[in-house]
Amino acid sequence: MRLWHEAMITRLPRQQLLGQHRECAALRGKGWGKSHATVNYVFQHSPYKLYQYHRLIMTEMKRRGYRPDARWEDATYRGKICVPHIDLACVRLTTPIYPEHNDDYYQECVSNLARKGIVIDECNRDGNGNKV
Repeated sequence: MRLWHEAMITRLPRQQLLGQHRECAALRGKGWGKSHATVNYVFQHSPYKLYQYHRLIMTEMKRRGYRPDARWEDATYRGKICVPHIDLACVRLTTPIYPEHNDDYYQECVSNLARKGIVIDECNRDGNGNKV
């Protein structure tokens, strides 16, 4: 389980984008708080941060013509069998959403995708993956 660096979301292949949606849904649901070395940092932040990240994923899905379940647009929604978050405090949107998504993490994600045969174009991008 991995959350790709947010700067590469628009360049993820279909399989990774849809997989990311499934992973976000799992983390927002029964997976919230369950230890997993790759995503433990997520649990050190408000669940609202994961919602913000998931919104980026869903926005890209919609841009590509996919239709994620609209219930995930509700920040308190945790899936069909989990009790919604109560009094979920909105957290200011930061860039990146997770401070752990730094230059090193971006490079780690690029390398991980490259091992799968997926090349993410890094030309003319800063350490956050933004065009310069």
